[in-house]
Amino acid sequence: MKKTKKSKSYLKVILQIENIRKKNNVNWMNILRIAFQYSPTATAKVMSKIYTDDKKISYLVKKLI
Repeated sequence: MKKTKKSKSYLKVILQIENIRKKNNVNWMNILRIAFQYSPTATAKVMSKIYTDDKKISYLVKKLI
């Protein structure tokens, strides 16, 4: 498959997004460390809610694919 100028442009933008997300994921993990350090019980409750919602999203994605 030949890469067109447009597809190269998309790949460049995707790479930029990937690099930003890498940095942002580090920031999220730092926030999580601080939260567990200062309020582990409250943080665990929030993380549980996030986990539950992530499972719902994963189920919906499976329906799409």
